[in-house]
Amino acid sequence: MKKICILTATRAEYGLLKRLIRQLKGEETFDVRIAVTGAHLSPEFGLTYKEIEEDGFVIDEKIEMLLSSDSPAAISKSMGLAMIGFADYFERTKPDLLLVLGDRYETLAVCCAALNQRIPIVHLHGGEATEGSIDEAIRHAITKMSYLHFTSTEDYRRRVIQLGEEPSSVFNVGSLGVENVLHEDLLKKAELEKSIDWELKKPYAVVTFHPVTLENKTSAEQIEELLCAIALNKQYQFIITKANADSDGRVINTLIDKFAKENKHVKSFFSLGLKRYLSAVKYASFVIGNSSSGVIEVPSFGIPSINIGDRQKGRIQAKSVLNCIADCNAINQMINRALSSEFQESIDGTNPYYKENTSSEIVKVLKSFVISEKIDLKKAFYDL
Repeated sequence: MKKICILTATRAEYGLLKRLIRQLKGEETFDVRIAVTGAHLSPEFGLTYKEIEEDGFVIDEKIEMLLSSDSPAAISKSMGLAMIGFADYFERTKPDLLLVLGDRYETLAVCCAALNQRIPIVHLHGGEATEGSIDEAIRHAITKMSYLHFTSTEDYRRRVIQLGEEPSSVFNVGSLGVENVLHEDLLKKAELEKSIDWELKKPYAVVTFHPVTLENKTSAEQIEELLCAIALNKQYQFIITKANADSDGRVINTLIDKFAKENKHVKSFFSLGLKRYLSAVKYASFVIGNSSSGVIEVPSFGIPSINIGDRQKGRIQAKSVLNCIADCNAINQMINRALSSEFQESIDGTNPYYKENTSSEIVKVLKSFVISEKIDLKKAFYDL
């Protein structure tokens, strides 16, 4: 058996990986080890590693790395702790592969440790663009460290190849998140209400807002503009999931908590988990914020997404996604537009991130490369 380490540091990342983890664990080819770090282990962010255990998975190791601060300096120090912790973990366990998803600073640090220890890296969701976020540079850096690539669209596959990766190692498999939408056994609305302990008497929206990490100290101002628009729309209820452990994430969460205490049409959560989050979106009138889920997964539900600011700028978008600046009046106008009959009729449910059998295709390719031992750490730069 080949030992494959799967990294997860945040609730959203784990939600995307869950179905793939289950399929890999069903394969005799792989000895699957789940390594948990980052916000999963933080009481400030809801100790979301418990969701992994509740799903029946055994966590191979919990590796602390997150300082109780979200300043840029603290994040750099947290990355250093991640490299130290995972250097020790990799030395003990000696995985044959490291599988990572996305573009976060924790992932970059872990990939640096794996690269130094000559562990081949498998990267999911490379080639994407998020021009307002430091994740943009991190994502492309991880691409250059990796040996197998699974992208969510053909355009992104071409971009990974443009970065010099051998085409035979880059596979367009669609989005794991979209696969979750189509296959997760979601809650009925009454079950959702019981689960979140909140009766949804009015039409409601799901809200997620993260820091725009390439902008200087805009988080408080931008979340206040969004909360201003929410305050103007008391005819709706708002389920807010709080920000990740990014720079200024705690600033956003403090303001959300204060606002939720003062406004009865709002309720906030550290994490809903995959099933509750997707169930909440299923019955929502719209989704609003700047999370990737609004761009990638939500269009498969056939409801509007309002994407605020530049955090997701550059990502391929479905027709159901509307974009606006972080301004109270602009957001309020966009809510009205999203719920207009004209816009509602224009939504056709098409999602550019959809492709059949995403998890199964990833497993098939991994087995092919592992069994035939095709992965060569001495990869050449592919010139166009």
